[in-house]
Amino acid sequence: MAEAYIVDALRTPVGKRGGGLSGVHPADLSAHVLREIVERTGIDPGRVDDVLWGCVDTVGAQAGNIGRTGWLAAGYPEHVPGVTIDRQCGSSQQALHFAAQAVLSGTTDLVIAGGVANMSAIPIGSALRAADGLGFPTAYGPDSGSTGWHQRYGDEEVTQFRGAELIAEKWGITRGEMEEYALTSHHRAIHATDNGHFDAELAPIAGITRDEGPRRDTSAGKLAGLNPLTPGGRLTAGVSSQISDGAAATLIASERAVTAHGLTPRARIHHISVRGDDPVLMLTAPITATRHALDRTGLTPDDLDAIEINEAFASVVLAWQRDIRADPATTNPNGGAIALGHPLGATGAKLTATLINQLERVNGRYGLQTMCEGGGTANVLIVERV
Repeated sequence: MAEAYIVDALRTPVGKRGGGLSGVHPADLSAHVLREIVERTGIDPGRVDDVLWGCVDTVGAQAGNIGRTGWLAAGYPEHVPGVTIDRQCGSSQQALHFAAQAVLSGTTDLVIAGGVANMSAIPIGSALRAADGLGFPTAYGPDSGSTGWHQRYGDEEVTQFRGAELIAEKWGITRGEMEEYALTSHHRAIHATDNGHFDAELAPIAGITRDEGPRRDTSAGKLAGLNPLTPGGRLTAGVSSQISDGAAATLIASERAVTAHGLTPRARIHHISVRGDDPVLMLTAPITATRHALDRTGLTPDDLDAIEINEAFASVVLAWQRDIRADPATTNPNGGAIALGHPLGATGAKLTATLINQLERVNGRYGLQTMCEGGGTANVLIVERV
């Protein structure tokens, strides 16, 4: 049976909005981690079969196949192709999945998968706004202009913010519970930073050596004092992921490539899949995806030594925990996007780097990664440490 391995995974520090990475071109952010993954693994860049790159808002500096542009900006061979993938927040995790599938199929041996986002320069939703006036309305819901969508889902507002609010209502998650979770995320991220937990996965750039997001002065009182994002709502900026800049990369290899290139893999791909759920709730698919992955592999939450579920909003993780009943101590043990940030197209590969490092740190065997995505989908990955 064919195997696919993660040889290495790394990332830039995550820059906060308007922070140290805001002026770095997305192609250069991409090129930086591409060079780092090649140099750290010692592979011949000319032997790479493909570069699969996640990016959400592919407009402006992120347009024109940023995966290919980043590879060329890194100075690497022109004969190596590249492609850009958009599965919303799961784009670079999907890039990793596609890379693993290509290796498992036997059609490729070495694939670099990752992603990028400079949200300071290209804010979330830029691709939608760029299309205004080009013939069709661009928002979901009553303004979508799609007859089929309207017939199926009516005039409901469809946004990630409303989805997070609806999840809090449906699962009975209070604002206080979300704020407690957010505070824990910051405390864990600060502890991980101070104790070097991220050192092995970081590729410093532009003088930035640490994640800029964690707030050391965050307190329960400060979180409680924030205004809700909508009048009467439970959601605040403090329980939401941060707008961020960054890039991340992984190297996926076949068993043949591991032997031929003398590589030392860090993890084996045990399971990859993606599932969908209600697009109006939008952010609940990690529950469906995790159940599917555990069912297919015969594993239980107790078998998982490390879990990374993207903290798009605190309500997403808390609802997932209530349904899956995973150990909170092994779920996002080094903090998550509420504290560390969520550079859309890069977050999937970023979480993989953190997941593998955590497995090695605790001498664990299985790790699971999942994240909610626009449109109501979620990727799920299970790796086995080798």
